[in-house]
Amino acid sequence: MSHFDKIKGYLADLEITILKEDKAKQIFIVESMEDGITNLMIGVADPIVIIEQYLFDLNPKNTSDVAKQLLMKNRDIVHGAFVLDQDGKRVIFRDTLQVETLDLNELEGTLSSLSLLLSEYTDEIIGFSKN
Repeated sequence: MSHFDKIKGYLADLEITILKEDKAKQIFIVESMEDGITNLMIGVADPIVIIEQYLFDLNPKNTSDVAKQLLMKNRDIVHGAFVLDQDGKRVIFRDTLQVETLDLNELEGTLSSLSLLLSEYTDEIIGFSKN
């Protein structure tokens, strides 16, 4: 079984909705509305799996303050972290996992971590996105 198919099976087991899949590019776009997860990208880039959830765009006026707060919050996140895109303009939740040894519990841990982060930190994320 390919890594792509293994992850697809795990997503089915976790009842995560696959919005799009591209086997050639090894990418899934998924959602779990009850967990607050929308348009989450899961990409297989052997030897890792990259999981990314776009959160909001940074406002250039308060970038350093928001970045500092996000870095401080990273300490509390069990799996994954806040990161900036390559242009430093978009805030993303990102986690990378080893694809060779990936199991259902590990993928579920990342998704649960994101869901918990979104539920606990929603007001701050909304505030950052508005400033």
